[in-house]
Amino acid sequence: MSILEEEEETKPQQVIRSIDKEMMDDLDALYKRTDELDLKHELDLKNELELKQKKYQRGDGVKLEGLKDKKLRGQLAVREELIGQSANVAAKAEKWLNSVNTGYLEAEGMEKTWNYKNQDIVRSVDLLSSKKAMDLVLPVLGPYTMDYTANGRYMAMAGRKGHLAIIDTQTLKQIKEFQVRETVRDVAFFHNELYFAAAQKKYTYIYNNHGIELHCIKEHGAVQKLQFLRNHFLLATINKFGQLRYQDVTTGFMVSNFRTGLGRCDVMQVNPFNAVVGLGHSCGKVTMWKPTSAVPLVKMQCHNGRISAIAHHPGGNLMATSALDGKIKLWDLRKFEVLKTYFRHANTLDFSQNGLLAIGNGSRVQIWKDNGDQYYGRYMTHDIAKGYQVGEAKFQPYEDVLCLGHTMGISTILVPGSGEANFDTFVANPFETKKQRREKEIKALLDKLPPETVMLNPTKIGTLKPARKKEQPSQKELEAEKEDAVVAVKLAPRKKKTKGRSKPSKIESKKQESIMKAKRPYLDQQMKEEESRKKLKVTEVQLPKALARFARKKAAVS
Repeated sequence: MSILEEEEETKPQQVIRSIDKEMMDDLDALYKRTDELDLKHELDLKNELELKQKKYQRGDGVKLEGLKDKKLRGQLAVREELIGQSANVAAKAEKWLNSVNTGYLEAEGMEKTWNYKNQDIVRSVDLLSSKKAMDLVLPVLGPYTMDYTANGRYMAMAGRKGHLAIIDTQTLKQIKEFQVRETVRDVAFFHNELYFAAAQKKYTYIYNNHGIELHCIKEHGAVQKLQFLRNHFLLATINKFGQLRYQDVTTGFMVSNFRTGLGRCDVMQVNPFNAVVGLGHSCGKVTMWKPTSAVPLVKMQCHNGRISAIAHHPGGNLMATSALDGKIKLWDLRKFEVLKTYFRHANTLDFSQNGLLAIGNGSRVQIWKDNGDQYYGRYMTHDIAKGYQVGEAKFQPYEDVLCLGHTMGISTILVPGSGEANFDTFVANPFETKKQRREKEIKALLDKLPPETVMLNPTKIGTLKPARKKEQPSQKELEAEKEDAVVAVKLAPRKKKTKGRSKPSKIESKKQESIMKAKRPYLDQQMKEEESRKKLKVTEVQLPKALARFARKKAAVS
C-alpha cells in the first residue's frame, strides 16, 4: 500500500475524531451549565428558606460566650437548637405544603384599596368566585344572625322573627328552611352541619339538618348568646340574667352553672386558641371564664361604657373590643395591656383567619388590615343600602367572603386575602364526603377534651410542675432554734397548785420534761441525718467477674 492511500484512509478518521472532540466539548459545556444552574437553584432555595425561617424565629439568639455557668449554658444551647429546628421545619412546610399564596388588593400610584367598590371586584374575578357575592332580601323576618361550620361549607341563618335556614355555600342550595314562630336571638352549629342550636324566646332548642326538633333545654332560660366549643363538645350560653352555663352535648349533663354578678350580658365570644369564653358586660368590663371555675379567670375594665362587641384573633394573643364610649381597643392578652386605641364605634367585630378585622356600624362595614407591628389601618370599605342596619359580620372560613346580617336580610361580599388558602383536610375539609364526615365525627368523639383542659395557657397541659427544693437549715441555725425553744420553755409562766403539788422537786421535774419536749424534734432530725450518713458510708463493693464466685452469698430466706 502506498503512502497516498494511507493518507486518504486517515482523512475520514481525522474528521470523525474532530466531530467527537466537538461533541465532547459541547457535552462538557452542557454539564458545566447544568451544574451552575443546580448550584444557583440550591442557593436561591437556601436563601428563600432562610428568609421564611426568620419569620418563625423567636427573636435574636442568646449569646452563650459570656455565660460562666456550664449547666445554664448547656440548657440554653439545647433550647436554641430546638428553636432553630422548629423554625426550619415550619419554613419547609410553608415552602412545600402551603404552596398557595394569599392574595390581597394592591393599589397603584395614588390609589387606595378602600376606594375599590365590591361591584368592581366581583366583575374582575372568575365566574365561580363572583357567585359567592349575593344578597338575600328578607325585609319582614330580620334582623339576621348567622353561623358557619368549621370547614366553612354550610351556613345557618336565623331571623329575629323566627326564620331558620341552612344553606350550602358552594352550590348555593337551600338544605332546609322552616319557621318556629317565635323570637330567635342566636344560632350556633355543633361539630358538623347535622345539628345546630337556636336561642329562642324562652328556651334553647336543638334541631337537625331536616328541621326536626331533637331537644328543648329549659335549664338555660332565655338565652341571649350561644357558643359551641368544638374540641370539648360543650355548649356555652349566657341568658338575660347574666348566668353562664356549660352543657355537654354528648352526655347531656350540665357541666357548670355560674352567676356572673355583672347584670345582663348579650356579648359573648370564644377564644379559638384556648377555648376560654369572653363576656362583655354593660359596666364596661370583659370577663373570661372556664367551665371549672366559679370566678372569672380575668376581669378587665376595658371601657367606660357598655361593651358592644368582642373579637379574638385566631392566634389567641390579640383581642378587639368596642363599647358605647366610641372607642375600639386592641388588647395584648399575654400582658393584658392596650396596644392601640381607635376613636370609632362598632356594633360588631370579627377577625378573619388571616387577621383581617371587620368593623360594622350602621350601614357601613370597614375591613382593617395589619400594616405591621399590629397597627391596623383601612383596607376595604363597603356600604350596604341606606337604612339597612348591620347586626353581625362574620368571615367565612377558607373563603375570601364576609357575611353581613342586617335588618333586611343577609349579604355577602368578597374580601381578597381574608380566608386561609391552604387548608388541612385532617382539620377541616370543605369537600369532605359522607364517609369522611362520619370518620371525622368518630375521631372527634374519641379525642374529646375534658372541661378541665380549658385554661388561659393551654401549653401547660402535659408539662411537669417543677418541684421546689426545701432549703435545709445549717447546723448553727438548728442549734439557735433549739436554744430559743429551751429559753421560751424556761421563761413560760407556771400555775401554782395547792395540796403539796407545788413542791420544788415536782416543779423542777416538770420543767425538765417540758425542756425535753422542746428539744425532741431537733434531736430526732439529728438522728435521721446521722443514719443517712451511715447508709451512704456503707456501700457494697462490686467485685470483678473473675472473683464474683468467691464472694459470700446471702442466706436464703425460707
